[in-house]
Amino acid sequence: MRKVRKAVFPVAGLGTRFLPATKAIPKEMLTVVDRPVIQYVVDEAREAGIEHFIFVTGRNKAVIEDHFDVQFELYDTLAQRGKDEVLSRLQSLQPAPGQTSFTRQQVPLGLGHAVWCARELVGDEPFALLLPDMIMQSQKSCMKGMVELYEETGNNIIAVQECDPAEAHKYGIVGRGEDTHTGFRITEMVEKPKKGTAPSNFYINGRYILQPEIFQILENQERGAGNEIQLTDGMLKLMNNQSFYGYHYRGRTFDCGSPEGFVEANVAFALWREGTARSMAGVIRTLLDEYDKA
Repeated sequence: MRKVRKAVFPVAGLGTRFLPATKAIPKEMLTVVDRPVIQYVVDEAREAGIEHFIFVTGRNKAVIEDHFDVQFELYDTLAQRGKDEVLSRLQSLQPAPGQTSFTRQQVPLGLGHAVWCARELVGDEPFALLLPDMIMQSQKSCMKGMVELYEETGNNIIAVQECDPAEAHKYGIVGRGEDTHTGFRITEMVEKPKKGTAPSNFYINGRYILQPEIFQILENQERGAGNEIQLTDGMLKLMNNQSFYGYHYRGRTFDCGSPEGFVEANVAFALWREGTARSMAGVIRTLLDEYDKA
């Protein structure tokens, strides 16, 4: 079985829901507490043993590349000022030379097209795909659990979570087959099913491990919903020849592609960290009291 060594991060989106903040700053560089959203996603991949990080970018995204580069002037200034703890923390987040690659998605043709743009960098091996808008909060990372399930099954893996069945029509939903140790076999995939027709309440949460055969399918994929090349359409075709398994993720997922999800993530991570939890809990209680009195 080939190891999952590479991860793809599609970061070419415009972030229109965050304008005017994203006029000059990519949405992936907006900070949750003290680090950019994209850093959380890369850290998740690193925890899962990923060795090569591939970013599919667009115009005005160069700051993402700069973020993962060595900043000699900053490092030197921190060293001279004796900020050894801060310097060590920054260096621990720094990918090693040759571990990052960047390619462009010149035209906005959807997620499937963004994945296809990474084909030459991924090559003929399985790869992880992490949507950067979605950040996770759990003791063991979502991708780490997915890699363990991949090593158990040797097949395509999609991370799923349970939602309120009444809300299933808002998501991409999978059908549930026989169980494995940490997941189950996927029997079908439906994008935003009509109310009352969903095969389950397990929704796709933005994490995948895919076999390289998906690239050939996406290369010839006709445009689907939104006149874009849809990844789900490609996976459905791949499902005709290969098995898919769902990894049942039981942590929290925050959609930082929406202002509400972004604020929720900031609050949740501030309360999750030992250094900020107590003070933030007090601030939130005070704000809620003032809101109730208003």
